[in-house]
Amino acid sequence: MKLAIQLYTLRDGIHTGDDLLKMLEEVKAMGFDGVEFAGYFGLPAEAIRAKLDELGLVAVGTHTGLDCYEGDKLAETIAYAKTLGLLYMGVGGAAHDTVAECEHVAEVLGNAQRVSGIPTYYHNHTEEFTPLEDGRTAMEIISGGTNLEIDTYWSYCAGVDNYEYIKANRDKIVLLHMKDGVDRHPKALCEGDCDLDAVARAARETGIEWIILENDNPEPDGVSDAKRSMRYFETLR
Repeated sequence: MKLAIQLYTLRDGIHTGDDLLKMLEEVKAMGFDGVEFAGYFGLPAEAIRAKLDELGLVAVGTHTGLDCYEGDKLAETIAYAKTLGLLYMGVGGAAHDTVAECEHVAEVLGNAQRVSGIPTYYHNHTEEFTPLEDGRTAMEIISGGTNLEIDTYWSYCAGVDNYEYIKANRDKIVLLHMKDGVDRHPKALCEGDCDLDAVARAARETGIEWIILENDNPEPDGVSDAKRSMRYFETLR
């Protein structure tokens, strides 16, 4: 099992391209194996790739807007991803309130995967588990065209049994976000009530390679919050 961090967790310390490169050093020092991007801060892919290679970090994935996988933007997105060495390309969310919107997400990401050869994925929040007008959930519809990155705190908040869901949907799940929280307020790992051990057990049993730390609202700052979470992550190695 390999450990990565969604860089959105550390956004309070990343405002420029230079900040991003320095933060990658901090990520390595904390003991992470890889990163998931949340923007590139104007840097060319070559500059980030060189830093990743220097540090021995893996570019696991990215949260990029759905529009970047459409039309004229798709070729640029793919070229950047391949230079960066991304294992996966994804979105952190997209319009999903109707069946038509979900089908559009599935079509766009599915096409991006076919064109690029890089697996794509969709990252959920809580609402994607609510049935839509035809009785299916957004997760069911979107997974018909692309892979899933399960944010296990938001699925937990939706009443999902993470262990059973991960086991049942292993063929569509490529990444897991591990997150904790209380009353839908994200916390560092082991500071909330999410079923972390069940998530870890399901990941082991299904052979999911990468678990990614994310905290939408780290306290008092991203680095110290991530370091507290890393204490739990270390028990998974």
